[in-house]
Formats: sequence, structure tokens, C-alpha cells
Amino acid sequence: MLRDQIKLSQLRALIAVAESGNFGEAGLQLGVSQSAVSHAIASLEAEMGIVLCARGRHGAQLTPVGERMVKHAQSMMGLLDEMEREANIAKGLKGGDVRISVFRSVATHVLPDIIARFHERLPNINFSITEYQGDDLCEGALRRGQADVGFTCLPTADDFEAWELFRDEYIVLFPPKAKIPPDPITWDVLHQFPLILPNETDYCFTLIRQHFEKLNQPLRAAYQIKEDSTIVGMVMRGLGATVIARLAAEPLPPEIQVRQLPVPLERVIRAIVLQDALLPPAVYAFLDALRTASYPERSPSQLPQAS
Repeated sequence: MLRDQIKLSQLRALIAVAESGNFGEAGLQLGVSQSAVSHAIASLEAEMGIVLCARGRHGAQLTPVGERMVKHAQSMMGLLDEMEREANIAKGLKGGDVRISVFRSVATHVLPDIIARFHERLPNINFSITEYQGDDLCEGALRRGQADVGFTCLPTADDFEAWELFRDEYIVLFPPKAKIPPDPITWDVLHQFPLILPNETDYCFTLIRQHFEKLNQPLRAAYQIKEDSTIVGMVMRGLGATVIARLAAEPLPPEIQVRQLPVPLERVIRAIVLQDALLPPAVYAFLDALRTASYPERSPSQLPQAS
């Protein structure tokens, strides 16, 4: 029977072609190749015994019967979306709260996009986001029951489960008018400038110091500043150079000069939860959204699934 032969991927391809008008754009929309879209449409046409698209040099034009079939395909996909919503409600996702403890650069540049995409599927979940500074405030918030999920670049204690999300490289920022050679720069170039660095209590300073010590490079801070934006502003005014995590430096002024460290350094951004925590369904749904999200230089991760 025809219903046993048609695949959801074929229906998605047909809808994407109808919306975009060509196989290439449809492939970009679906995250597959142009040939994969073309094969999906050709297979659907063969199974149905009709021509759905008229191919030409200017794209793909739906035939009259193809236009009618697209409406049916859209209705079917809408029903599937409704089934997913009903299933989420049955799993307790009609509402709920997700409490997050996070540091500024992730809160500013990563979370908004993830939460926006999450709300497209589950609009009734509420989020509470607390930004922290310091070494143990994230873990402390989870231990005290003030947060469900934390984001950290610190090594974690044994009572936490942690999953790598992505890695954030450290870069060197030079003043706009400084005469800096192209990458790769040398340590001598960096040491010519006063260094503007985070406070010594900041984990980023510890990571930078350990990196320099490992390579037998001197590290003398002319300024130690709490706020990342202030550090970038001071470099812009020509007061020195800095070594800073790229995400923390965003948005980078277009005039500032960016170089790689002579020996690369990066911090690992992780999501953490307490081990054996009884997490509500909304939190598991958010962890699943983190697992499938796109990140800069993203590394594969496995986040816990609801049991």
C-alpha cells in the first residue's frame, strides 16, 4: 500500500521544494544535499505514479497535482506536530520551570538562541537564569537546590555529572593602531605590550597563568580587571593587549586586532547537574535541547535522557 511506502523525509522534501522553489535551497533548509532532495522527490513520484515537480534551469515548479499534494503533506506534518505537543503534555511538559546558573558570556551569547528554539516546541516552560562570578558559585547553587542546570568551564567535583558542549579558544587582542604582524605571532610580540588581564580570583586568569608557566613564559599583568567589556575597551584605547576567551570578548569591535596565541589555549564549556538528581521533565527536555544545539567549535556530547 502507498501509505507503507511514503516516508516522512519525502514529505519534508516536497514541502521544502514548494517553499523554496529549487532543490538546492530546499537542501539547505533541511540540512541535506541537493541530490538527496532530488532523490526524495523522484522516489515519491515513482511510488505515487505522478509528476510532482517540473524541473528547469530556473528551479523546480510544482505541477497542479503537486500543489494539491503539498497541501496534504503540510496537513500530515501538522498532525505530527500536534501529536508531539500532545505527547509532551502527557509527559508533564505542559508547563514547568528550568532554573539555570551560568556565567556571563554563555548567558549573553549562547543561551538566548537555545531558549528561543526550545520555546518553539515548548512555549509554556519558564526559565530562571542567574549569572554568577567566582569559582564555586555554580556548583553551590545546584547543591543548595537554587538551580537545576549549571554551565561552567571549571573542573567539577565528584558529585556532579558534566557534559562537554563546546570549546572556546583564547585569543590575543591588540590596539587598533598597533603594528602587529599577521598570525602566527611570537611571544616576543605579545611581551612588548602591557597586559590587561582578569582578576586573579577569576578562573580564566588561573588558566592563562598555568598556560604561560607550562611554556616558561613570563606573565605580568599591568592591569587586572573584573569586567570583560572593560578589558576590551582598554585595549581599544591603546592601554595594552589582552589574552581573553573569544566568547567573553564578543562582540569584538571591528577595529581591534585579533591574533592567535603562539601556542593555542582553550576552555571547555560544560553543562552540569547533580548526580542522581530527581530532575523534572522540563529540565530533561532542556538538556535534550542542549544536546542537539549548535555551538562554536561544538564537540559531541551525551546528555541524560528522561527515564
